[in-house]
Amino acid sequence: MSSETTALTFADYVRRRADDDRVAVLFEDQQWTYRQWCTEVAARAALWKSIRNSRPHDAPPHIGILMENIPDFTMWLGAAAVTGSTIVGINPTRRGEELARDITYTECQMLVVDAALAPLVDGLDLGAANGHVYVVDSEKYQSALDGHRGVVLPTAQEFSVLPSNQFLLLFTSGTSGAPKAVITSHGRLDFVAASMCYLTDLTADDVSYIAMPLFHSNALFTAWAPAVVKGGAVALRRKFSASEFLPDVRKFGATFFNYVGKPLAYILATPESPDDADNPLVRGYGNEGSESDLETFQKRFGCRLQDGYGQTETGASIIRIPNMPAGALGVAAQDTISILDPNTGETCPPAVFADNGQLLNAEQAIGEIVNRGGGTFEGYWNNDEANRERMREGVYWTGDLAYRDAEGFFYFAGRSADWLRVDGENFAGAPIERILMRHPDVILSAVYGVPDPVIGDRVMAAIQLRPGAVLDIDAFIAFLGEQNDLGPKWMPTFIQVVAEFPMTQTNKILKRDLVKRRWHDVESDASAQIWWRPGRENTFSVFTAADAAELRQQFSAAGRDNVLLI
Repeated sequence: MSSETTALTFADYVRRRADDDRVAVLFEDQQWTYRQWCTEVAARAALWKSIRNSRPHDAPPHIGILMENIPDFTMWLGAAAVTGSTIVGINPTRRGEELARDITYTECQMLVVDAALAPLVDGLDLGAANGHVYVVDSEKYQSALDGHRGVVLPTAQEFSVLPSNQFLLLFTSGTSGAPKAVITSHGRLDFVAASMCYLTDLTADDVSYIAMPLFHSNALFTAWAPAVVKGGAVALRRKFSASEFLPDVRKFGATFFNYVGKPLAYILATPESPDDADNPLVRGYGNEGSESDLETFQKRFGCRLQDGYGQTETGASIIRIPNMPAGALGVAAQDTISILDPNTGETCPPAVFADNGQLLNAEQAIGEIVNRGGGTFEGYWNNDEANRERMREGVYWTGDLAYRDAEGFFYFAGRSADWLRVDGENFAGAPIERILMRHPDVILSAVYGVPDPVIGDRVMAAIQLRPGAVLDIDAFIAFLGEQNDLGPKWMPTFIQVVAEFPMTQTNKILKRDLVKRRWHDVESDASAQIWWRPGRENTFSVFTAADAAELRQQFSAAGRDNVLLI
C-alpha cells in the first residue's frame, strides 16, 4: 500500500475536482459536472457536520447509505471523504431485524435512504441513527440541504484526513453466514484504484457504466474510485438490467463497465442483433465470469474483458493470462499466494490429471487459497473472531478452495463450505458446475451436497436454462456422460431446473438457501421440476412428493431425521 507520505486520500481527489467542468455523473436524463458535483458534496458535508456536532464526542463518524445506484450515493461518498468520515454501504436485500442489525452493528450515526427503499426501515430500531434518517427527495431532506447551499468544501485544515483513516465499511455478501463489515482506508482504496487504472488504461476521457450496486466493493473499487482518480465520468443505473445494458451503453457513450457474478450470462441470454458490436464499449473488468461467457461476450459486443479473482478484503489476487488451460482461474498476482491444507497448514501437492482432464487427487490437491504476505486486508469492523480466522500468524486465509497444477495455474473449487463427501470421497462443487455450464442451454448452475439417507452426501445440481429452453433429461444425462472429466462420483443424484436462483444484490448465488431447500420443493410446489436417480445407474425420473415421503422414511429408518433439520 502507498505510504502516509505518498498516498493520496479521496479528500484530496474530491478537492482536485472542485473547479473541473468535465462531466462527473450521468444518470437517466441528468448530468453533473465535477464542479456541480462538488457543490452538492459540500452541502452534504455541511449537513453531516451539523449532525456530527450533535452526537457524543466519541461516536464513530459513520454514515449509513441505503440506496440504489443514484447520484446521491456518490455525493455522500464525496462528503464522507472530505470530512474524514466513513460510509457504511447497507445491503438493501437485507430485511427486518437483519437490516437493523447491519445499521446498529456498524454504529451508523445517521442514515440516508433512497425513497424507493425507505419502507424497509419503517418501524425498525436503528440505534444511534434513530431521529437522523433522511429520505432522498423528501421535504425534510431537501430542506436540510437547502440550509447549507452555497458553502464551500471543507478544507484540509478543518478536517485532517490521512491515508490510514477509515473511509468505507463494506459488508461481505453473506452467502454463508452473517455479513462482516470490511474496513477500507483511503490508502487502500487509492492503491486499489491506481491498480485498476493501470490494468484497464482508464483515462479522464472514459465513461464508466456502473450497474453493479455501489454498496459493494466491486463497483467502488473497479469503477467509481478509478473514475474519480482520473477525473472520468460515471454513468449510473439504479439496478442491473440485462435488457437495458446495451441501450444504456449507447445512450451514455460508455467505454468501460464493471461486473461481478453472473451479469455476462444474463446479457448474453438477451436476443442477439447483427449490430450488437456497434457500441462505444472498449473494455470491461470483473470477477467470476465463465470462460465461455467471456469469449462469447467479447466477440458479440466487440470489447475487451479482463476477469480476475479477488475479494472485498483484497487479501489475494489471481489474474488471467493469455493461453491459459481450459477451466483455469489464472496465476497468482504475487508469489506469496499458494494453496494450503486448512487442517495441517502444509502446502498442497500439485493437481494430477488423467488424460481426459479428470482431477485424480482431489483430496490431496484441493486446499484453501492463502496469501503468506497478508495482502492489503485491513480487518473487519468490531469482529476479533473473524479477524483471527482470516489472519493467522501473518497468513491471509481466503476461505476459498482451489487446486493448482504443476505449471502454477489455479483452478477454483468453491467456497470452504462447498465440500461434499460422497461414498467416502471428498470433492468440491465448482468443477462440476463448470461441466454443467458447457451445455448450450444452461445459463447458470449450482452444485451442493444434500444428505444421503445412510451417510455422507449426495450431489444435487440446480440449473437455470436459457429463455425458451426445456430440459430433455435423457439428452442432458447423455451429454454429461460424454464429458470425460466428470468424475464417477460427480454425477448428480438430483437435478432441479429453477426459474431463477436466490441471489445476493451482487449476483452471487445464495447456496445456503438452496441447501436448505434441498429436494423439499416438490412437497410444497407441484410445479417444481426435479429429477433423480434413486440407485447407482444413470437412469433419471421425475422426483415426486411420494418419492420425497419414501426418502424421508429411509432417513428415519437410519436414525438420520436430524440431518433434514439442519
